[in-house]
Amino acid sequence: MVAPALILVILVTLWPVAQSFYNSLFDYRLTDPSRSERFTQSNIDLERYATEYFYISRDLEDLSAQAPDDETAQTVNDIQTDIEAFHSELLAMDGLEEQYGEVDEMIASFTAISDRDLKYAEVDNDWAEGYKDFLTASNEELIALSEGASEENFSTTAGNVAGTLETIDSSVIESNFIGLSNYSRYLQDARMWQSLLNTFIFTIASVAVELVLGLAIAILINRVFIGRGVVRASVLIPWAIPTAVAAMMWGFLYDGQTGIVAHYFEQFGLINDASVLLSTANGGMFSVIFADVWKTTPYMALLLLAGLQTIPGSLYEAAEVDGAGKWQQFWKVTLPLLKSAILVALLFRTLDAFRVFDLIYVLTGGGPANSTESISIYAYITLFSQQNFGAGSVLSVIVFLCVALISTLFIKFIGSDLFEGRSR
Repeated sequence: MVAPALILVILVTLWPVAQSFYNSLFDYRLTDPSRSERFTQSNIDLERYATEYFYISRDLEDLSAQAPDDETAQTVNDIQTDIEAFHSELLAMDGLEEQYGEVDEMIASFTAISDRDLKYAEVDNDWAEGYKDFLTASNEELIALSEGASEENFSTTAGNVAGTLETIDSSVIESNFIGLSNYSRYLQDARMWQSLLNTFIFTIASVAVELVLGLAIAILINRVFIGRGVVRASVLIPWAIPTAVAAMMWGFLYDGQTGIVAHYFEQFGLINDASVLLSTANGGMFSVIFADVWKTTPYMALLLLAGLQTIPGSLYEAAEVDGAGKWQQFWKVTLPLLKSAILVALLFRTLDAFRVFDLIYVLTGGGPANSTESISIYAYITLFSQQNFGAGSVLSVIVFLCVALISTLFIKFIGSDLFEGRSR
């Protein structure tokens, strides 16, 4: 009976998290061609290698013929001999001679290689390390010859050959599996801890204020009065506005030059200057919390209103008969019977607030000076702006672990009575 739900949870939640954790074990970044794939073993990009190997053999022969002296010619010949030796070792590896021949034929016929298994081939780690060291040393040697040559033709050809060696070097891809090194790095990253602290401050402050205001609003609109339906609908308007739109609206309201909210905050003495709301660390954090409270307090009120409507009116009548005042009724009747609804509302809002992204991203962009940057924004910047999928996946896993920890704490230490008597 629970199998469909378990399958859905695995596919929607656990599988993406598992993929993120797997990515986090690699130095995986799209900005570096040698790190744009996840390799646990050294590999070679045969398409790029075969193309450049054809040119390097021809160019080294031309360079040797242009050498100004025998010593330089011998140096070039030695490089060519070593390259051919490494190439022979490559073809001698299991199955690589046939694969290389197929790739070479496709390149000669100007056919794009879309098959990843054909394009990449695993190679011996020691061979890859030795070849890359040799190519780096040869590249430096040719650059030195190019800069020291008096003949312009030789200098130009030597520079071109050095560039080709660099391209061949990039075609040999060493394993980018780094294990838990990314986690070790981010546990020592001051920016990560600051973004995590910002997230906790935002979550605790906004949820606490929303709980108090939401409870007050829920009690108010739970009463019977003329126009109650209109008031209920009006209260929900902020929650119905898309978060990105609300953030842009508050950005205009907080503007130090034309923002009406910033102006009245200054007039009432809440801030020293209208510009501090979006230009200082404390002002920025206050701004995003204030905007979030305005936006999501109706959601909290709606959840608590549902809980209030489950409390029988007869309990209040009995309490009034016993002489309990309104304050005593609130503490002795409303709060105890509303505890379950409060816990559910707190859990939902805490998890939602901890994952905050769009409000802060649109309103402050995480600034000024990263003072309002949440952990989700930091993960987004690392993943998509820097295209560092390995490091960004670490931050995504950290977000998941924090959310899981918050859920566990709520259920174990605060909400355990929600399930009391419901299981055997």
